[in-house]
Amino acid sequence: MKNLRRGIVYQTDRWQINIKPVFIKEIRGLFGNIYPGNYKYHWLRNFYRGSLSIYFLLFCSYLYFQNQVQNNSFNTMKKIEVGDQVPQFSLQDQNGKPFKLDSVLGKKNLVIYFYPKDDSPGCTKEACSFRDQFDVFRDEDAIIIGISGQSVASHLDFANKHHLNFTLLSDPGNKVRKLFGVPASLFGLLPGRVTYIVNKKGEVVYIFNSQLQAQKHVQEALEILKKMR
Repeated sequence: MKNLRRGIVYQTDRWQINIKPVFIKEIRGLFGNIYPGNYKYHWLRNFYRGSLSIYFLLFCSYLYFQNQVQNNSFNTMKKIEVGDQVPQFSLQDQNGKPFKLDSVLGKKNLVIYFYPKDDSPGCTKEACSFRDQFDVFRDEDAIIIGISGQSVASHLDFANKHHLNFTLLSDPGNKVRKLFGVPASLFGLLPGRVTYIVNKKGEVVYIFNSQLQAQKHVQEALEILKKMR
């Protein structure tokens, strides 16, 4: 049926057109009306339009219910809020060394940020912004800890490529992400981008959640740390 529609659209009986389709004409033939008096063309065009509409609705329904399921799973877990004690955890850093939160808890202010993926555009901007402000964070007696679900090797490549000067932790299976109750974003398609500021008492004093404003996580963290002096 697809070949039949293309034959009508391109006005040909030769099917070599399937190898290198003229994309613009395909689109015009599907969504426009390039042969007003051709009944067979109209019928096939409307058939494909209807099929695409059904697929689109099914896809949207899938995204919606997937998001609902994910939200429900997060709702059943303890979600870390301002005023809560930061949960204890232990993960490997980008060098494969174990990092235990209690080794720094009470000694430094903590900037713990969860990000979706190594070397993606937003995550790279965020990480490089934390890198560039590293000395400022140190002056505020704070350490930076980035967490995502990629492997130790992926974190090491990411850190080396962009000369990152702070700790990246590998969270396989997103166990720590779930421990914090970090919500997903964009209809559940992406792991959330959330930053937690923790004081020396181990209390979460501020949370910033924004998938798209990656660099603002750094600005928000610095502003809060300055207020904590």
